[in-house]
Amino acid sequence: MLNKLKYFSVFGNPIKHTLSPKIHSLFSKQTKIPCVYTAVKISLNEFDKKINFFFNTIGDGANITLPFKEQAYHISDVLTNRAKLSKSVNTLKKMEDGKILGDNTDGIGLLYDLNRLNFLQNSNKILLIGAGGAAKGILPSISLKENKIFIFNRTYLRAKKLEKEFSYLGDIKAITFEDLLNIKIDLIIHATSSYIKGEKLILPSSLIHKNIYCYDISYVKNNRFTPFLNWSKELGAINLSDGKGMLISQAAYSFLLWNDVLPDIDSTLLKI
Repeated sequence: MLNKLKYFSVFGNPIKHTLSPKIHSLFSKQTKIPCVYTAVKISLNEFDKKINFFFNTIGDGANITLPFKEQAYHISDVLTNRAKLSKSVNTLKKMEDGKILGDNTDGIGLLYDLNRLNFLQNSNKILLIGAGGAAKGILPSISLKENKIFIFNRTYLRAKKLEKEFSYLGDIKAITFEDLLNIKIDLIIHATSSYIKGEKLILPSSLIHKNIYCYDISYVKNNRFTPFLNWSKELGAINLSDGKGMLISQAAYSFLLWNDVLPDIDSTLLKI
């Protein structure tokens, strides 16, 4: 019996840079599960309308990217434990009863990639830069083990809000720019959309030392570094990675939610 053609899409703003359609096309070929996957840019005030239309017509599942992950959390009828923990949703699935299931695969995707890169071997002090939906999605995963998490955001009150919201997970603390001047970090995870928005992120150069690990959950096409990674490299950081591996990993776990099959992540990474 032939598999039914399924329809998936990623919704965001901006969306032009996304590699998700290419990744899911590779997953489809690899697993022999036929699907159509598109990228849709939507304006900031039409998220609910567009998502409802998609699922009421052809949609089987959707990925949600900046800046709609928190809105996706609120429109979900049912939430997975991962989504409940992170209070943010990047994956939606239409269930058989018509209800929308919300999940978050960002955290498990990041954890897969950090382990693949061996970036967590000495990372007991982690600096998370950013306090939006992306940061929420990964906080539960990086707070595993005995990691001490520091959150820095240009707006301190947003970082403080995140600290209060996720304090039950472990040792999590919001810090100021002045605090950054007097702290030694093992791993920096950059989780803002500053470069996509054309904004300059200012950090103290004293953060960077030769043994630090620098990870940006964003990525730039053509294998170039993001501004954060370029800045880190110029200051002497050696262990650097963008978020392409995380992108593929979280996509694979979205594909698993939709199709009950986990694609091979590492072989896909070689083709992107």
